[in-house]
Amino acid sequence: MAEHNLWKTTDLTPLLLERGINLSSSQVYRLVADQPERLSLRTLAALCDIFECTPNDLIEPIVTSAAKRHVVGEMNTESDAPSTIIRPTRARITE
Repeated sequence: MAEHNLWKTTDLTPLLLERGINLSSSQVYRLVADQPERLSLRTLAALCDIFECTPNDLIEPIVTSAAKRHVVGEMNTESDAPSTIIRPTRARITE
């Protein structure tokens, strides 16, 4: 923002409005200062237009480790016992 002489989050609001994006002041603040909960493609496109950049310049992926899924028949590393196998049951149609 500083490279484009935008020093306050409120400076961004009219630029977004020019591009059809109407966000509240708290939404703009979260977008700039915090990690937004969600970001629409229209808003992302407007930000790219305002700052003359690509989405890669604005978005930094954060990798978090997810719980490892067990594969059927895979050994459970904690107890060296086979992990619990959960299989779906077949539906039966009766008349």
